[in-house]
Amino acid sequence: MALLLWTSCKKEDKFLNTKPDQALFIPSTLQDLNNLLHYENLFNTGDPSLGEIAADDYYVSDDALTGQDIGFTEKSGYIWARDLYNVGENINDWSLPYKQIYYANTVLDYLPKINASNNQLAEANRIKGSALFFRAIAFYNLLQTFALPFNKSSSATALGIPLRLTSDLNIKSTRSPIQVCYDQLISDLQQAFLLLPVSSKLKTEPSQPAAMGLLARIYLAMGDFDKAYEFANKALGLFSELEDYNSLTPTTYSISTTFLKEDIFHSVQIGTAIISPNYVAVADSTLYTSYSNDDLRKSVCFILNDGLPYFIGTYDFNGYNYSGIATDELYLIRAECSARLGNSAAALKDLNTLLITRWRTGTFTPISISANKDLLDRILLERRKELLFRGLRWTDLRRLNQESRYAKTLIRNASGQIYQLAPNSPRYAMPIPDNEIATSGIDQNIR
Repeated sequence: MALLLWTSCKKEDKFLNTKPDQALFIPSTLQDLNNLLHYENLFNTGDPSLGEIAADDYYVSDDALTGQDIGFTEKSGYIWARDLYNVGENINDWSLPYKQIYYANTVLDYLPKINASNNQLAEANRIKGSALFFRAIAFYNLLQTFALPFNKSSSATALGIPLRLTSDLNIKSTRSPIQVCYDQLISDLQQAFLLLPVSSKLKTEPSQPAAMGLLARIYLAMGDFDKAYEFANKALGLFSELEDYNSLTPTTYSISTTFLKEDIFHSVQIGTAIISPNYVAVADSTLYTSYSNDDLRKSVCFILNDGLPYFIGTYDFNGYNYSGIATDELYLIRAECSARLGNSAAALKDLNTLLITRWRTGTFTPISISANKDLLDRILLERRKELLFRGLRWTDLRRLNQESRYAKTLIRNASGQIYQLAPNSPRYAMPIPDNEIATSGIDQNIR
């Protein structure tokens, strides 16, 4: 947890490198704080990937799994092993989000000490809102990876994550209950929404639609469909553009060479050997064949190599697995919540609004399903097909396992051995790195 801010900065951070003695540097202007938040190599490229490694949308050949390219932690995560890490290993899925939190807390701690003029108040508010947003999304990602899923009956006492709310490294870390953790990040985002602009200058910066979209994602993970609908609806009320897949020109590792129109907040997962678009992770065959031939996602988002489908549909033009917030996810959240709340007409409208942009021009026939359970099944299937490798499937498995209709036992066949992950297994929470346990003494997850 004790991550030193100044010694970890990369060479491209011009601002941080202007001080010869960075260990003694104290932010003194709004521009100083703004520059801390423009650290894209931290805030926009450090989303955890362990959950995606453990999810069920792909498989890896035995040759690839036993090769040298895939590290111990990735191999262990793939088969849901009890022990995931080498002793003393730094685990980026844990350390990078806490580094994001430390930067955000530094901004929040120093902002009140800076006397902003009247014409700087909007900028000061944007900086505070951005810091709160970045802290909230880091907390959320940590909860999805290192804590059990939200459950109304147990989250008041079940252990969540350490909530670091200050940049003071002398304060001892303790794990807060899951409910307290969710309350904190929701509070952060509600404040952030009031401070952020409706639109950001860059896709990598937070905005009001991004804050509302993240709240919708969070409430869906909590099973609060009224709130998830409310915030998805608010986000789409501010920004609702969708990309027409007929206009895309994919590369061999990405869906586009530019930001997509529907991208609200751009971030990516930590790079891995096992699930990056590198012809290692083979898409689940049943899932791949579920795409219609006129569904452009089948041709745009996959490439066949030796007859096997490999996913290349990331929204990140550098080829990393996209994990940001986009309108396609929000349409699917609103559709799912509408179906669960009994409004089939609204659910179908959102589903068809999304899918017509994915089908070859002139070939889409609007979906018409009368039975509400069948409609929900179709929405969840389309959610899985649309949001591949976005860091969302792990959370979906965690929340849907709490419903008997959707509970699923995951199965891997690796080197002739069968591995299984049962619904609601304690292994849906990754172990906390042992160097963190040794440093802070916090409780380890039961595996």
